[in-house]
Amino acid sequence: MPVPELGVVDDGLRFPESDIQRRKEFVGLGPDDLSRLAMASPLVTARASQYVVAFFNYLARFEETATLFAGVKALEEARQLKRDHLAAMMRGDYGRRYVDQRLRLAKIYSDAKLEVRIFLGAYRHLMSTIGVDLMERFADNPSEGFKTFGAVEKIGFFDMGIIIDHLLIERERTIALQQEAIRDLSTPVLQLRRGLLLLPIIGEVDTRRAQLLTDGLLLAIRSTRARVVVMDITGVRAINADVAHHLVQTVEAARLIGVVVILSGLSPAVAQALVELGVELSAYEIVGDLQSGVERSEHLLGYRVVGEGPRGAVVHLTAGI
Repeated sequence: MPVPELGVVDDGLRFPESDIQRRKEFVGLGPDDLSRLAMASPLVTARASQYVVAFFNYLARFEETATLFAGVKALEEARQLKRDHLAAMMRGDYGRRYVDQRLRLAKIYSDAKLEVRIFLGAYRHLMSTIGVDLMERFADNPSEGFKTFGAVEKIGFFDMGIIIDHLLIERERTIALQQEAIRDLSTPVLQLRRGLLLLPIIGEVDTRRAQLLTDGLLLAIRSTRARVVVMDITGVRAINADVAHHLVQTVEAARLIGVVVILSGLSPAVAQALVELGVELSAYEIVGDLQSGVERSEHLLGYRVVGEGPRGAVVHLTAGI
């Protein structure tokens, strides 16, 4: 039976009820474990504050947890949630409310950029501390003490799975947002004047980035009602068949909606590659460099120099394309 996928709703993680049940099955939690947890409850509940101190003292040993300890309000909330957690661990009710409580704690850890490896170390330390106390409690019956600690460990693994899933998903979401921001920065569409856009392409262009170029340009054309685009590829050193195809599609897509596209900055190597790939360059507006591309676009748009303003600034008027 496949495990249901986790869902992210708003800014939080949500687990289907079926997934919660499966997680209990994964750790092997059974009726005997619930009975043993009930027996261990008085001990763990009575020493909960000591366990919380041990857990956070362990975390405080590492410089990577500085963000967690810098936020006084979040840290106090985390400590309180951990105390509540230790009490709830022994009650035997591991449904939606219990999981949501774990996720609240996980969010604090995630916001503090707590690393999974450090969390695992601290949680192992917590379980070991509880284990020592349980073995002392069952000193006259070590076998039962071992089984009771095993029941606590099962809930511990159940909890760890929830916390780690949240930390990993939030980390992946952060990486995705960072990658999106980088893509946005790597595919800027700049409005130089009314009706005129500049699309500078710098660095390596793969198929994914070429698609983003097309999407970003068409969106900018639509939002600014541009009529001319200067696509400058001075910074592109090499080009392959897939990328050439996408660039041609970008130009064609813009032309189909009535926009003039001027290509500038073709290096000899890129121009030769385009010809070898079968691109008919004579069908496109091509100029040697960016300045020539801007001047050509201004001419197409009807901009003309009518004089010089203060400090030598050139004043332009537009008569339309």
